[in-house]
Parts: sequence; structure tokens; C-alpha cells
Amino acid sequence: MQLSPVDLKILAIAEDQLKGFHRYPFQAIAERSGLDEGTVLERLRTLLAEGKVRRIRQTLLSTGLADGALIAWQIPEERLESAWEWLRLHDPFTGHVVLRSCDRPNAPGADYRLWTTLKVPVGCNTVDAHCRLLMQHIGATDFAPLPVVGMFALGVGHVRRAGLKPGDKTEELPRMQRPVRPQLSELDWQVLMALKESLTPAELVHAPWEQRARALGLSYDEFCSVAESLDARKVIGRFATFLNHTGGSNKQTGTGAAGLFHWAVPPGLEERAGAECGRHICMTHCYWRSGGEKFGGAQIMGVVHSPDWEGVLRHKAAIDSHLADCGIPLLHTAIFRSEKAIINPSEIDPARYAEWQKRLQPL
Repeated sequence: MQLSPVDLKILAIAEDQLKGFHRYPFQAIAERSGLDEGTVLERLRTLLAEGKVRRIRQTLLSTGLADGALIAWQIPEERLESAWEWLRLHDPFTGHVVLRSCDRPNAPGADYRLWTTLKVPVGCNTVDAHCRLLMQHIGATDFAPLPVVGMFALGVGHVRRAGLKPGDKTEELPRMQRPVRPQLSELDWQVLMALKESLTPAELVHAPWEQRARALGLSYDEFCSVAESLDARKVIGRFATFLNHTGGSNKQTGTGAAGLFHWAVPPGLEERAGAECGRHICMTHCYWRSGGEKFGGAQIMGVVHSPDWEGVLRHKAAIDSHLADCGIPLLHTAIFRSEKAIINPSEIDPARYAEWQKRLQPL
């Protein structure tokens, strides 16, 4: 995937630097990138049409809007591909679907090769019950939910991370964010459901929410005022442009290889260790999750991308070295290499969950 200097300038902002809700997000991208809005819109339309960008959308902080977890699946090797395909096609509440292999075959959790993210709309079901239903369809023998305790880093930003050196860190430690459950009105939910859908090419305009506001019978100002209120209540994530980075190594975007890192630290050091890991700029995701003994007691988990696997390993070594310098002992650590992945936004609409349950054929 070849990107022009103008594309790179736009994407360095558009991928993950617009936090919260923006009434005029493309104007904000233009201002921060030093380009005019017309150029930003034209290039994003082109990148979307060429498949270099896979979607442009407002993200939500769905840990507060739905019950969810990272799910590790134990599945017979001969059924892995069909399970991956079934989840990709038939479960809209599953987002990431990733086949992974552990760096050490005998390490705790190495026999859990399929990893997914799951969101279950509040009041519709439990994560455990949803997974037990999926087990029947994908042939899993076991699953392990790994819910979020706290978040230290979440922001893809491949372009701005390209060229990072192992050990590059932010000056300040990230503050851990815990999931919260806001109280939302029916109008809040209507606006949220309208916001979360990917923008169509026709909506790549100065006021991208205009059609969606009209569909709800709201003015642009009314729609945006509700969205800003939701942002203030910490349920809005970023306005984000998602690159298609599944086509092999690309030095422009720092992609090509990815690893899920696990660290187990002594109890009581989770928040400190997570912050020290999450301050490393290479980490697109960094969470405190409850892994349990199946995964060697790992509590800190995160993802790193690099143009090649050697780069992923160099980043991991630099983080491990930094933890040692901080006096944080590692009781266990492991790397799960991504082999095949599909990434879709997880559905969180309760009405759609009820429809999905009706459609799903019982076994």
C-alpha cells in the first residue's frame, strides 16, 4: 500500500488524534494537518474507494455501553479456520477475530489459538451465556473471558507510530480508566446508534452528521448537542479513520506484524505496571485484564504492530527492560503472534441482539 506525503499527513491526525465528538471533524483534521478541508475530503474519499482505508467512523467507549471481554477460545486445530469464518460472518457482537500462536508452545494459554472481542448489549444476555451459545456453532471445547479492569492505552494511529524506536515512551504516565455505566435516555441511544455507523462516501462532507440528524427528526445543532452531552459522559471515543493494514509489511504505516503481549506481575502492582507498559507509544492497546491461571496469572495485556516480526520482538524486549528498570518483577510473560485477523466494530444495539437471537438456528 503506497501513500502519498499528503495522505500520510492527513492520516497522522485522522487515524486516532480526534478525541471525543466533533461537529465538523474533517475541518478539525484539516486545521491540525495544515491542509485545506477540500483536500482532506478528496483524499479520504479516494483512499476509501481504493480500499486503503476500510472505514471512517465515530468510535464509542463501549465498555460502558455493553458487557464485554476479550475471549480466548480453545478449538481443535482442524476447526480453527471454520470457526474464524463463522464468527466473522454470523456474530455481529464479535468484533476482532484473530488467529494467534504463542511464542512458546507449552506456555500457559498457548492452546487458546482463536481470540475475539465481544460486546453483549446490557440486559440482553451475559458474556458467559453468549459464549456458550457460540461454542455450539464453532466447535470450541473451552473459552476464557478476559474482561477489562482498567485501560491504559487505546488508539491505533499506525501512521504516527511508523518509525518508532523500541523504548519510545510518553513523558507522562497514562491514567488508568475504569469502565463506567452511564444512564442514557431513549434519545441518547438513538443518537449513539446513528453515530456509530461508518460514514458512507456521500457523508464525507463538511457536516457529516446532517443526514443522520435529519433521519431522527433533529436539527444539526440538536443532534450535535446530544452527542456533546454523551461525550461529556465518557461514552464517546474518537473520530477515527481505519487503515486496511492486512496486506503485508508496510514501513509507511508501521504494520505487517502484530503481537499480543501478556505480563503477570505481583498483586498490587497491576496499575503501576499497566501504566509503565501503556506509556510505550508502540502499544495500540493496553489493558489490565483478569487472565487467571489459564494464562499464567497474566493481568496486563496489550497489542503492538510493526513492519516485521523482529520489530515486534524488539518492542517487547524494550518494554520488559523498562519494567525491570522500574523494579517491577515479571512472574510470567508471553507473546501471541497474530496470524490472521478481521476487525469489525461490535454491535451494541439491544434491539438488534433480540433480532439476532431469533435468526440464530439452534443446534
